[in-house]
Amino acid sequence: MEHIIRAVRADEWEKAREIRLAALQDPAAPIAFMETYEQGLAHTPDFWRERTRNAAAGVAGNQFIAEGPGGRWVGTVTALVERPAAAVGFGEAARVDQTHLVGVFVRPEARGIGVTEELFRAAVDWSWSLPGSRIERVRLYVHEDNARAAAFYRRFGFVPSGESVPGPPRTSARPSDPPARELEYELWREISR
Repeated sequence: MEHIIRAVRADEWEKAREIRLAALQDPAAPIAFMETYEQGLAHTPDFWRERTRNAAAGVAGNQFIAEGPGGRWVGTVTALVERPAAAVGFGEAARVDQTHLVGVFVRPEARGIGVTEELFRAAVDWSWSLPGSRIERVRLYVHEDNARAAAFYRRFGFVPSGESVPGPPRTSARPSDPPARELEYELWREISR
């Protein structure tokens, strides 16, 4: 593969901003992300600097990127650390020490060539390697209408946990349609090793 998979560095806020804004313009963005392009665009440079600096610190989480030839970022995923004693970030409170994968995006031209698998492998390996209380589970959420993403997660080894939370509305929702759901998928340490 011609891509380098690595953790983001603190000074790369402009590239972190650019790939996030590209993700928010993807056709799947309305069901893949909890933020609109307009909201992302409104964030100040200081917001992006702090977000990237925090990700690079690797304490509460870590952002991984796929860097293509010429230094262009073609994909990203972020792993957030969740501990039972910590505040709930999204979904249910952590029952075990775990990480939560968010912000998954691979540019269309880099899909289907292994970039997503490599990003996930980096995020999961990082999760299992954290010092302190051992990470037992990696989780993520996928909108019930995002079949393509769900299929990838299952191929990688994630399985539905049976938990769900309200999701963003469907783009073609009618008043009679049930509310959309975000389905939790999980990968337990014993299964992935």
